[in-house]
Amino acid sequence: MEVRKEIVDLVKSSLIDFKRSKIRTFLTSLGITIGVLSVVMLIALGIGLKNYIKDQFENLGSNILFVMPGQAFGSGGGGAGGMAGSFRGVIGGIKFDERDVNNLKRITKLEYVVPIFYKSTVVKTEKESEFGYIFGSNEDIFGAMNLKTVEGSLLTRSDVQKASKDVVLGAVIAEKLFLTPGDAIGKTVRLEDQRFKVIGVLEKRGDPEMDAAIYMSYKTTYGSLNPEKNFFMIYLGVVSEKDVPEAKNEAENVLLRRYKEDQFSISEQSQILSMVNTIFSVLNSVLVAIGSISLLVGGIGIMNIMYASVTERTKEIGIRRAVGATDNDILNQFLTESVMLSVFGGAIGLFTAIVIVVLVHPFFPISIDLFSVVITFIISSAIGVFFGVFPARRAAKLPPIEAIRYE
Repeated sequence: MEVRKEIVDLVKSSLIDFKRSKIRTFLTSLGITIGVLSVVMLIALGIGLKNYIKDQFENLGSNILFVMPGQAFGSGGGGAGGMAGSFRGVIGGIKFDERDVNNLKRITKLEYVVPIFYKSTVVKTEKESEFGYIFGSNEDIFGAMNLKTVEGSLLTRSDVQKASKDVVLGAVIAEKLFLTPGDAIGKTVRLEDQRFKVIGVLEKRGDPEMDAAIYMSYKTTYGSLNPEKNFFMIYLGVVSEKDVPEAKNEAENVLLRRYKEDQFSISEQSQILSMVNTIFSVLNSVLVAIGSISLLVGGIGIMNIMYASVTERTKEIGIRRAVGATDNDILNQFLTESVMLSVFGGAIGLFTAIVIVVLVHPFFPISIDLFSVVITFIISSAIGVFFGVFPARRAAKLPPIEAIRYE
């Protein structure tokens, strides 16, 4: 009971001192507030980006294979490794073409084969001009990527085969060019001096590229848009999830007839998600380290203020020592104030982070990790102890007579 009463008295004494200098208390805690806010928000953003990428892959379904140039996931057609190989393949390695697509279509375990030509460009109307992304593919891309229209219709097999000038727009680019999806249907857009007719507008997905995409027949891109008639990558839709390993092996054998083993990679969704999880585990560690710098700066700020406080209250310390306060009493008093400043700043930072996450979450899958919150709060309290010990010890070691005489 005595220990409990002593703690209560220390807290009350600290609160009284805080009330005497409210502005200084707030400014001292501000460093910890910013530090906690930075750490929690950086982790929340990392988790949000991870969730966003995961959601995008899950929308494709679990029976999708990704065929890419280079070794995106290791040595051999489907191993595990880094991403550098995929970028080497895209930039300077092999390039898939329609012959590869036709060869892959012969695999019985595949439901569809989706070639993808990708290019950034400027989309124009008579009055507007917007930056967008060309997706040259076939009619199966909409089912593979779970894309649905809000207005108009999708490209058909006939549209693809006859290389029609019909296109389907992403939600955001349609709104920017025509205000509403309904206004876009039947209108004309220009891409690199070619005119195309809008036949459909897709539902909004929340993906900047997909919402700013222009979908057209891959055969339509042959010419000025895609003179080499190549594809960025190929999606393979497997009939059943249990057939994925067999379909993957068959696809590798088909491509090995034209390319070497290290010139392409075929990856399952689970491989990509595993790599994403690994990347973001490292990323979160880096973000925490960056945010911790703010906590360190906040702790140094508390130490400086507490040192100044010891100097200002030297006479008070002497009087307390004269009436019987021990070294530990003085030490505990200043240490309690330091810890409370850290906890107060940490609580404000945490509350602010929660408010920001609640406001942003409807637009982006940002979220707060409970473990990171607990750890951050413990660290902020520990900082109060660590940086409060030095000024508290200085206060406790002041000789009573000298402290009373101090002016």
